[in-house]
Amino acid sequence: MNTDKIYAEQLANEYAPKDTSKVIALRKLDAKAKLPATVFTYSLGIISALVFGTGMCLAMGQIGSGTTASLVLGCIVGLVGMLGMGVNYPFYKRILDIGKKKYAFEIMELAKEISGQYPMTQGGLSRRSKPVRWRNCTSSRRNTWHRI
Repeated sequence: MNTDKIYAEQLANEYAPKDTSKVIALRKLDAKAKLPATVFTYSLGIISALVFGTGMCLAMGQIGSGTTASLVLGCIVGLVGMLGMGVNYPFYKRILDIGKKKYAFEIMELAKEISGQYPMTQGGLSRRSKPVRWRNCTSSRRNTWHRI
């Protein structure tokens, strides 16, 4: 057994660039799919919170003249901020679904290459490479999938 050769290979692997790994590529694809939704959600959330805070300041008389018109304007501005905060999560879910659909094929193919098998999905293959059969149980209030 040539220990020098093994040591040299181990040392070369240690200094080799790590960004060529398939796992790292999979993580990057996953982050690429989720990034637009995250950026939009944070941006809308911050802007909505600032608009809501401005409306509160107007309504309480901290900004403006403290008249009835300022109160009404503050309530309207605050409601616009609340509306922005309220629609933030549904927008996030929708943009996230679009990103996942966009990169789903690439991520699934790379995951199959890494694992050497199909992931556990409905109708997919299990770890034993036998087909997994599923049935939909609708006896309860929620639809649930059970292995057969």
